[in-house]
Amino acid sequence: MRLVRLASAALLTLVVGCATLPTPEQRAHTADKLAAERGWAAQNLEAAPFQLRAYLPKAATGDTLVIYLEGDGFAWLTSTRPSTDPTPLTPVALQLALAQPSGAAAYLARPCQFIATQPACSRDYWTDARFAPEVVDSLAQAVDQLKARVGARQLILVGYSGGGALALLLAARRDDVARVVTVAGNLDPQAWTTYHRLQPLKRSLNPADQRPALASTRQQHLAGGRDRIVPAALASAFNNAYPPGTPSRVYLLPEHDHACCWARDWPSLWLKLQQDAQANTPDQP
Repeated sequence: MRLVRLASAALLTLVVGCATLPTPEQRAHTADKLAAERGWAAQNLEAAPFQLRAYLPKAATGDTLVIYLEGDGFAWLTSTRPSTDPTPLTPVALQLALAQPSGAAAYLARPCQFIATQPACSRDYWTDARFAPEVVDSLAQAVDQLKARVGARQLILVGYSGGGALALLLAARRDDVARVVTVAGNLDPQAWTTYHRLQPLKRSLNPADQRPALASTRQQHLAGGRDRIVPAALASAFNNAYPPGTPSRVYLLPEHDHACCWARDWPSLWLKLQQDAQANTPDQP
């Protein structure tokens, strides 16, 4: 099954010059080390039918919790062969979470990332069924747990790459999401597979089908001008399909691609997004 030829291209970019790929254990160790350097720790959350890996500060409280959702990870070994473990080679969403300059934040991995040996895991969940209803259900359970642990009243969901689709799918079913931010996000998987002439993700949900439920949700979509995996034109098309007055905006960063350099620039980008959100928030009575 040839679903994601682009994933192998991204992989080559990430590991060029390397003789061998890091093992899943090595990838998990890298994430643990990144988190520990900022005083964060891993937690495994029971979220049927999966167990999901989260990272968060050892003591985090706040009225608003920002939850970062990981991308598709190491989903494909080649253009025609899925990997055996989707744990990301570079956990971009974790890097973003750790770079957030202020406020309560947490990171949430996708099903089977970091814990691919659990019984519920099959390769479908990082290929055709990556946005399946049971995936969204599992993430929603984990989000509830993280929200309760921090004592938050509302959420901001930040999704990187395929995590952007899941941030929107979660927001469409919740009433506690103040804002959705996507970074190089795959916002309309059907348009994305059509653009790249790939087989459709038949077992997955599509955020584009949830526009009525999302029309009142504030959205900020960051797109890279050099992104060949999720071209900025797809984000613009998704955004332009909303009716006039929808609180949704695309931010085009001409020099960014799919991986570079979101984490490096995240502190300043986050402050810009915060300022824009506050500027467009009506005064409370």
